[in-house]
Amino acid sequence: MELLNSIVSSINSFLWTYIIITLLVVAGFYFTFRLRFVQLRYFTNMFSLIVSSVNTKTRGNEISPFQAFCVSTASRVGVGNIAGIAIAITTGGPGAIFWMWFIAIIGSATGFVESTLAQIYKVPAKGKQGETTFRGGPAYYLKNGLGHGIWAAVFAVLISITYGLIYNSVQANTIALSLNSAFGFDKTIIGIVVMVLSIAVICGGLGRIARVTEWMVPLMAGLYIIVALGIMIYHIDLLPTAFGIIFRDAFDFQAVFGGGMGAAVLTGFKRGLFSNEAGEGSVPNAAATADADHPVVQGLIQAFGVYVDTLFICSASAFIVLLSGSYESSGLTGVELIQWDLSQYFGSIAPTAVSVLIFLFAFSSIIGNYYYGEINIGHLTQNKWAMHVFRFFIAVMIFFGSVAELPLVWNLADLFMAFQVLTNVTAILILFPRAKEALDDYERQRKAGVKTPVFFKNALSNVKGVVWWNKD
Repeated sequence: MELLNSIVSSINSFLWTYIIITLLVVAGFYFTFRLRFVQLRYFTNMFSLIVSSVNTKTRGNEISPFQAFCVSTASRVGVGNIAGIAIAITTGGPGAIFWMWFIAIIGSATGFVESTLAQIYKVPAKGKQGETTFRGGPAYYLKNGLGHGIWAAVFAVLISITYGLIYNSVQANTIALSLNSAFGFDKTIIGIVVMVLSIAVICGGLGRIARVTEWMVPLMAGLYIIVALGIMIYHIDLLPTAFGIIFRDAFDFQAVFGGGMGAAVLTGFKRGLFSNEAGEGSVPNAAATADADHPVVQGLIQAFGVYVDTLFICSASAFIVLLSGSYESSGLTGVELIQWDLSQYFGSIAPTAVSVLIFLFAFSSIIGNYYYGEINIGHLTQNKWAMHVFRFFIAVMIFFGSVAELPLVWNLADLFMAFQVLTNVTAILILFPRAKEALDDYERQRKAGVKTPVFFKNALSNVKGVVWWNKD
């Protein structure tokens, strides 16, 4: 096992350091310039679209745009937003935060393209109460848009295993470690409880998952950001210094050959891309399920999700670490560093509070990850027993993750994820003209004074594989 883990780790290091990072950065720049910085031009519009869909009424398994946003955010926002940022600062320096912000802005354009395409190529289905629901994502636009049924099936298998099984075992492992450390709870008991809670949510179908994440995501993200804002206000006199350190280290050209700036850039890029998932092909699965009037609406909403993940939540962790000033002297990193920093402000209650936050972040990721698996299992087969079997293995992996050591499992997940990125980014680069045409149509309608643009497939020059927007 150690040999296999070493081989997989070496392959991951090469793929993510050279090929995947380069592909994602190049694609992000390409989409940004071709779409005329859509992620900046429509920033306020993104926010207003999310707010306007908050109270959208749904029934059964119908998914509103806001619920789709919450589901994708539930999966995207995890323990990495807490521990990962502390690790980024201790390994790449404070300058890594600037490059994390930078890649989030670039990656937001990629997020827009893949989620817009997911909406264009989504397929309808019937919910339990007869309502129209939707499924979609990379597997669907690979098959319907590009005609690559085999690659679509491969992607569906990869994401179902990676997110549904492997990543969920890792999230369960994080919950167990955190609660065991903070409260002394037995990991076996934790595993059983988390497994039961997860099954209770996911067996309710996509509608229940959406409704749970609809309140959980704003709660957990809001609490964490409020804590960070409180610390920033308390240390408002130190904020200029903190920003100065970030920008100084980000452009420390004298340290380039010593690894300073290079480490900051690479660490910032990797943390940003790993965290916000732009280009990985996961978020489009949630984006496709929303009942939107125009594909661009969900594209913009999910592009904003990249900002929420990186500019808001990851930045909250960054300032908690930087304003404490202990990241260089404490010898700590990861969750331990965050716990130490918070204890300086809130005393002995901090480890307990962090454990509760970790539970919320990780549990929301479990049900969000399952969501992606269910959508792709549905692409592979309509047999209802296949979904029951998938849920059974979800339960097994959650329990297994709670009581096991997972270095090999984690490395395998990263390897599978690399293959997902290669497949998905290639697909969206080829299908990019459809996303561009959809944006052009959206902008034409807005310029004509249409308050709520409505999409018709004849706005596209090529309608191959478009099965829902089949209106005249």
